[in-house]
Amino acid sequence: MNTESQIQRIAPVMRQLFAPGCALMLYKPELAQKIHAMLCKEVGEMDTLKTCCKHDPKHTESTRIINVCPGCDKRYGSTYLNTSTVSLWELLADSETFEFPDYKGQSMTILDACPTREKPAIHEAIRKIIKRLNIRMVEPLNTRTKSTCCGDSFYPQLPATAVNGLMRKKTAELPLEEVIVYCVSCIQSVAIGGKHPRYLPDLIFGLDTRPVIKKTDEWHRELDEYIEKH
Repeated sequence: MNTESQIQRIAPVMRQLFAPGCALMLYKPELAQKIHAMLCKEVGEMDTLKTCCKHDPKHTESTRIINVCPGCDKRYGSTYLNTSTVSLWELLADSETFEFPDYKGQSMTILDACPTREKPAIHEAIRKIIKRLNIRMVEPLNTRTKSTCCGDSFYPQLPATAVNGLMRKKTAELPLEEVIVYCVSCIQSVAIGGKHPRYLPDLIFGLDTRPVIKKTDEWHRELDEYIEKH
């Protein structure tokens, strides 16, 4: 006789999509493809959502967005109907199948992105991944929920010259030359500030982070044009 404990209750699978985010598509579209392929292996087949998170995706069924961009995480998690979100990092931190490269105890520091300031689960997942990458992480003074902005969020309220000054001030706070970031705009900020950004999606695939340092006005113009098209 079947009892309650003998019956397997399988919850319906929520529709899932991978959102690479506009900045990643401008930075390295081939890296977005790598992440998508990895997620399909880790989580299951899914499509890519290329609609910018600033535009309503108009989902008519319950949809979970797997994000890699902190801004996407914030907007998809709170703005649109039938839409929830989870970061790539929360899914990857405890993976039993992904083969993390070994950085052999190399020392790096970290810059936590503004949109995750109220997301300690993301901070924790990222640090689990850093540990699995065998990176010795040195926390800066202002970190996790107390992290301060890389400077980019002040544009265009402040002119580009003032924003660049804030970028240099923030980067000077960081205790090491190698700085882990998980926001593409933070790549630009750390590079403008004179240190070496290490973008976390690059790190998990054993790739170098090579920012093309652009003027802040130019970078935001390219972003705005991409957002308008998507």
